[in-house]
Amino acid sequence: MYLMTNQELQALVEKVSLRDFHRPFLHRAQFNSRLLTTGGRYHLNDHHLDFNPHMAAELPLEEFVGIIKHELCHYHLAMQHLPYQHRTHEFKQLLLRVGGSRYAPRLASQTARYHYQCTRCHLDYYRQRQINVRRYGCGHCHGKLTLIAEEKARG
Repeated sequence: MYLMTNQELQALVEKVSLRDFHRPFLHRAQFNSRLLTTGGRYHLNDHHLDFNPHMAAELPLEEFVGIIKHELCHYHLAMQHLPYQHRTHEFKQLLLRVGGSRYAPRLASQTARYHYQCTRCHLDYYRQRQINVRRYGCGHCHGKLTLIAEEKARG
């Protein structure tokens, strides 16, 4: 697990922008530890980019570069005064052309730790947090839940 600095991130974003978009990235790229499930965020007000440091640390570099390309698509389209939202044709075409990620990949640290099963209908429930099985039941048939497996905490 390699922790990239903000300076290294800035240099990588500038390099990817020139190489794949043939345009310079003229604003700030930084890590934002408050991002939990998204890979990155483009800020329209000042055009800076935020990236999830957990994604940079846990994913292979090629996958993280796909996240960078995704955010750079928003950036370059907005800088050209074109529609930059996910749903627009321009965004989808540019993302396809440069080979960026459409969605942020799920990290191993985001997977469910607890597996519960209903004793009546055998429906499986996967949760990150432990639940009180004496208080909560199956949402489908109101049967009793039992803990099947608990993954040990990483550390």
